[in-house]
Amino acid sequence: MTSNQHFTNRFSRAALMALASTFAAASALAQVSIINPGAPGQASRELAADEASRLAGTRYTEADVRFMQDMIPHHHQALVMSRLVPERTNRNELIEVAERIETSQADEIAFMQDWLRVRGEDVPDPAAHQAMHMSHEMAGMATPAQMAELEAAEGAEFDRLFLSLMIEHHEGALTMVEDLLDEPGAAYEPVLFEFTTDITSDQSAEIERMTVMLAGYSADPRVGLAGGLHDAGQASMNLELLAALPKPDGFFDPENPAGLPLEQLMAEAEGDEGKQVDEPEAGEEVAAARDEDDDEDDRSPPLSFANTDMAFDGDVLVAGNYHGFNIYDIGNGADPELLSSVVCPGGQGDVSIVGDLLIMSVEQTRARLDCGLQGTTGEVSDERFLGVRIFDIGNLRMPRQVGAVQTCRGSHTHSVVSADDERVIVYNSGLRDVRDEEELAGCIDESRYGDERTALFRIDVIEIPVDDPSSARIVDSPAVFADPEAGTLAGLWMGGDHGEDTQETNETDHCHDITVFPDKNIAAGACSGNGILFDISDPMNPTRIDEVVDESFAYWHSATFNNDATKVIFTDEWGGGSRPRCRASDPMTWGADAIFDIVDGQLEFRGYFKMPAPQSEEENCVAHNGSIIPVPGRDIFVQAWYQGGVSVIDFTDSANAVEIAYFDRGPVFEEELVMGGYWSTYWFDGLIYGTEIARGLDVLALVPGEHLSENEIAAASATIGGALFNPQQQFPITWKPEPVVARAYVDQLQRSQALPAAQITAVSAALDGARAQFEAGTRDPSLADELDGIAAELASEGVVLEGADRRRLAGLGETLAGIAERLR
Repeated sequence: MTSNQHFTNRFSRAALMALASTFAAASALAQVSIINPGAPGQASRELAADEASRLAGTRYTEADVRFMQDMIPHHHQALVMSRLVPERTNRNELIEVAERIETSQADEIAFMQDWLRVRGEDVPDPAAHQAMHMSHEMAGMATPAQMAELEAAEGAEFDRLFLSLMIEHHEGALTMVEDLLDEPGAAYEPVLFEFTTDITSDQSAEIERMTVMLAGYSADPRVGLAGGLHDAGQASMNLELLAALPKPDGFFDPENPAGLPLEQLMAEAEGDEGKQVDEPEAGEEVAAARDEDDDEDDRSPPLSFANTDMAFDGDVLVAGNYHGFNIYDIGNGADPELLSSVVCPGGQGDVSIVGDLLIMSVEQTRARLDCGLQGTTGEVSDERFLGVRIFDIGNLRMPRQVGAVQTCRGSHTHSVVSADDERVIVYNSGLRDVRDEEELAGCIDESRYGDERTALFRIDVIEIPVDDPSSARIVDSPAVFADPEAGTLAGLWMGGDHGEDTQETNETDHCHDITVFPDKNIAAGACSGNGILFDISDPMNPTRIDEVVDESFAYWHSATFNNDATKVIFTDEWGGGSRPRCRASDPMTWGADAIFDIVDGQLEFRGYFKMPAPQSEEENCVAHNGSIIPVPGRDIFVQAWYQGGVSVIDFTDSANAVEIAYFDRGPVFEEELVMGGYWSTYWFDGLIYGTEIARGLDVLALVPGEHLSENEIAAASATIGGALFNPQQQFPITWKPEPVVARAYVDQLQRSQALPAAQITAVSAALDGARAQFEAGTRDPSLADELDGIAAELASEGVVLEGADRRRLAGLGETLAGIAERLR
């Protein structure tokens, strides 16, 4: 029964006539002029009653109609998907999800159809072929191929695919709502605005439930770890945590060491029933702080005390921090000793070591030239510092700032390109907004079509005189992204997506990281929208050799070469590092590594790798910083994934990278995302060191297992060189002629079944003899001859092998020859 029928039944005809007479009389009494004023200075005009009662088209817009017409087939596909569930799964919880979706979306389709029908707008048939065909272009819609795959799937395969597609489908609906609300005047009607609000609320909650379910279907032990700052759950494979050092005093907020949101601090300061806990002091102090300063100015921003990058030199480790840096003595390996803590705020705090000099990147507007804690104010300040700081760390317990180079866009990261007794050359990468020219002369902020003197689309080349760091300066700011033919500064990726179902990739107007390999005269730039290969044979004039884009990359973040610079791993920092981007529903090619071979100076894509363990909504996770582990015969990379933990991968086969070790903790906080996890993990002198953003400094060791032998791990420490490690700077590693290095090659050839058992036995026996001679400090020419003979035999057989095994056999032969030389 309609509302009009209710109305008619409740009132008699006489009553209705009397009521109509009353309305007519009232209307007659009210017949005065209805005025519609004009703009200032314009005359007013009279309106008719029917014209005055209209809302000038503000009741609904074309965007509202289009939204409803598009959302109907969008919802209908969710019904189609949900109706597949009962016959393809035995999971009750998944059936319940499908039933909720079917009920809610069927009701919402009916509402949308009525809304359109009442307003005289076209009502699409959601099941019509044309409507379904057009709808596949909408956000989150499954393609016909994906729907066919879902229909054909069963059991666990169906469960995972259904949840993945439905999460993406729901996220698409949220995108459609956001797009509608961005339209001027859209969703003005209260009923429509309430409807869009319900979609956002209901589908966001459903996404969270489905994401948890999808992650729960994984058997990976990293899934579902308990949270906590220093007591979180842990999971590992072939990695052992040797030490976990908390942040030093002065490098965390003692009232809030985990960096929890203020609202959570208030909640934790109260009991379960809203009562004070047994130790009320912290809650009282927080409450007092809120009463004194409601805008939270007394609280530290989320990254104020974040640990960042590391540099190593001999027994010295320097760990950067947004608040300064900390220096450790790592002579005892697993037991680092804190030598000094240097407070000099400004972030990021990325560091490099050159002799007695420490170079640090600074980009926050609070940073002061004098390292003061009071910060700076105003758009222009004479006290502000943005650029590269230089410290003398000759006295590790009392570093001194001895130089500072102001730059137009600050310094996010930097790379030491060359260094000798006279000068250090550094590439600086700044990515913040260009400073006001009133604050720093020469800083011009113009678009690609503006003044060619703009500070955009450039890197800085900085020269630091070793004997006088105070005179360090920018010697050039080359436009490395320019189009040489068109002559425009903006010659590379202009920003935007790459087509349907691809990433929105940032514009290339800066580099995030430039990793240099001076011995090879090559550098790899992870430059926002592009991966770039540079020729740095003239360090003062880097020249672009090749550049690539990737439709799965949102932001080209960092680059790492393999040991002979024939490959490079680029990382994508999708979400900027502060978002959960390793959820079960997230694409495995987004926020991942992209592995390229370098062939004749050109970058050739081979494959992706992404840490495979699904992470929760409370864990920021994406590909971040790492380094090569120098195992002879293999390309192995250790990498930080923020709260996704540490992952060690073998990318010897560029197209099929595989995880061989990991270590992970649960989230910093279980109820809400709090920024944390590993910023960087680097191999140095036989161990892996990791800076945990919120927790401190970790030391880990590889453990032998199925994918990595004890000999291979030991051989990674039997290297020549490697006593200096700076981020974005690589040097070639060679291996000593030691029996353990030879055994590492033997283990690899045995694993791939490239050597017959008889040869393995002969080589192993000879190596046993060589080790005995070295331990005794004696020589054995006859054993040397035997080893030379084995090496020659292996060389002749190596011609039948291909790829990695051929290189391993050659490495084994060279190592045996070197051992033989030592025995003579």
